[in-house]
Amino acid sequence: MEFVNFLKNPQQYIDLGAKIPKGALLTGPPGTGKTLLAKATAGEANVPFITVSGSEFLEMFVGVGPSRVRDMFSMARKHAPCILFIDEIDAVGRKRGGRSFGGHSEQENTLNQLLVEMDGFNTTTNVVVLAATNRVDILDKALLRPGRFDRQIFVPAPDIKGRASIFKVHLTPLKTTLNKENLARKMAALTPGFTGADIANVCNEAALIAARELANDITMKNFEQAIERVVAGMEKKSNVLQPDERKIVAYHEAGHAVAGWFLQHADPLLKVSIIPRGKGLGYAQYLPKEQYLYSKEQLFDRMCMTLGGRVSEEIFFGRITTGAQDDLKKITQSAYAQIVHYGMNAKVGNVSFEMPQPGEMVIDKPYSEKTAELIDSEVRDLINSAHKHTTELLIKHKPNIEKVAERLLKQEILSRDDMIELLGPRPFPEKSTYEEFVEGTGSLEEDTTLPEGLKNWNKEKQPTIPPPQSIPGASKN
Repeated sequence: MEFVNFLKNPQQYIDLGAKIPKGALLTGPPGTGKTLLAKATAGEANVPFITVSGSEFLEMFVGVGPSRVRDMFSMARKHAPCILFIDEIDAVGRKRGGRSFGGHSEQENTLNQLLVEMDGFNTTTNVVVLAATNRVDILDKALLRPGRFDRQIFVPAPDIKGRASIFKVHLTPLKTTLNKENLARKMAALTPGFTGADIANVCNEAALIAARELANDITMKNFEQAIERVVAGMEKKSNVLQPDERKIVAYHEAGHAVAGWFLQHADPLLKVSIIPRGKGLGYAQYLPKEQYLYSKEQLFDRMCMTLGGRVSEEIFFGRITTGAQDDLKKITQSAYAQIVHYGMNAKVGNVSFEMPQPGEMVIDKPYSEKTAELIDSEVRDLINSAHKHTTELLIKHKPNIEKVAERLLKQEILSRDDMIELLGPRPFPEKSTYEEFVEGTGSLEEDTTLPEGLKNWNKEKQPTIPPPQSIPGASKN
C-alpha cells in the first residue's frame, strides 16, 4: 500500500523532505504470495510492471549477464515511474566468494552490475525495484544494505485470521450451499501452518473431489477430504495388507490416539485412520493451536504422543516393526533441538549451537568432541525417559487401546466423536473452533486499520485550489 502511495502521491513525502525508497525485498517461505504481492502492487499503482527472473541473467557466455542488467535498468528509466520486479533474486544475488571458477565469476560480475545500477552514479528516478526470494540467508550483504533495498518485508505463513481471509478469496468462485464466511473460519481452524498456495490447493482439490462424485455442489465432507489429501497424500485402497499387518497398524495408530488423549499438552485428536495414504499405512490427524512458544513439558508430551505407536506394538505384540521410523525421526529431531538449540538441558547448559542448513557442507561441529558425547548421552536419556513415561501411561490404559484398535479394524476411520464415545470426554480443556482459537486476541477478523496518511492509498490526490480572497472596500456586486 505504501509503495502504491509513493507512486501515486509522491508530493505527500517530498514536502516533508523524505526520499522515496528505492526498493523492497520480499522474503518468506515458498507459497506465501511474494510474487502475487508484487503484481498486485503494480496493478494498483497503475504503472508499467517490468518482471524478470534472477536466472535470466546467468548465461554461459561472458558479459551477457551484466549487459542484460544494464538494458533492464535503462528500459525501466525510460518508462518511469514504474515497478521493476526481480523474482528469485538469489540466483544472481548469491554471496560473492574469494574463489571464482568458471560461471561463478560471471555471476559475480552480474551482481556487481546490479549493485552499481541500484545505486552509485546512475540515480534512478521513480523506479521502484521489488525482489522476491525464500533464501535471504545466502544473499550478498552489499545487496541488503539501505539505499539498495531500503526495506526487507518478511511475508510469513499466515496465522489463523490470515488463513480465514485467504479462504474467503479462494472460496468466492466455488459453488457451494454452505455459508462461505463460516466455512472460511472452520477451514482456517483445520489448517494450521498452511501457506496461501496450500489454501488455494485445498479449495481446488475440494472442487475436483465433488466433480469426481458428480455432485451438484461442494460439501463440508469434500473440504475435509481435500485437507487430508494435501496433508497425508492420496488414499490407496488398493494396498493389500495382510491381516496381521493390518492388526499391527490398528494397534500402532490406537497407541498414538490414546497417548494423545490422556496427555495434557498433546494436541486434540481430529481423526485416526488405518487406510493407507501416501507413504504411510495409517495416520492420526491432530489439531494444533497457533503457538509460537513451547515449554519443556509441552515438548515432552509431544514426544510421548509420537512414541505411542511404537510402545503400543511392544505392549501388545512383544516385538517392534519398521512402522515407527518416521515417529523416531521426529522425536530425535525434537530431542536434539531441545538440547542443542533451546538450552533446555541442565548438564549441557543455556547454550544454543548454530547447526548447518540442509545442503551445506559440514567441516566440523561447532562444539568439542566431549560436548558432542554429552549431547548424545543427554538425548538418549531424554528419549528413554519419554519412552518409559509412555509405557507406564499405555499399560494403565491397555483396555482403552484394545477398544480403539478393535473399532478401527471394523470401521477403518474413527472421528473425534467416536473417540469420545469409546474413552469419554478428554480430561483436559481444549480448543477446537475458530472462535475459541482467536479468543482474547482483539477481534474475530484481521486488524486492517491504516495510518492516516494511507487512508486513500490507491487514489490520486487532487491539487487543492485556495478559496477566492475578498478585497476590502470592493463592491459586492
